[in-house]
Amino acid sequence: MHDYGTIDLRHITWQLETIPAADFHTMPTGKTHAGCIESYAAHPVHWVAVRPPEVGRHWEEHGTWLRPPLLIDRRLLDPANNGLQVLEGRTRVGVLRGRVRKQLRVALNHHAWVGRP
Repeated sequence: MHDYGTIDLRHITWQLETIPAADFHTMPTGKTHAGCIESYAAHPVHWVAVRPPEVGRHWEEHGTWLRPPLLIDRRLLDPANNGLQVLEGRTRVGVLRGRVRKQLRVALNHHAWVGRP
């Protein structure tokens, strides 16, 4: 609520989009969760291992998450901003970043639900 309480949910259009993996490397999340994506990225194998087995299989077979995260267009927070921000799915985005760094299988593109004005 602290990060997104000003957004009027009635004015958001959600669409499943294909996002290049590179776009996730520096994608922020809300201020109250600053740093958490990087903490997940530091231990991507652990964060997959503590999930149901099908999550790990999907990463190994497809190089991506099983369930798309939720992203928002940063213009929803401030019209002067651009790009996307992680709303839900910080662990998944962290795992993606960590897998890239550890040179584990990662797809070039990933699906995500994106909310736009």
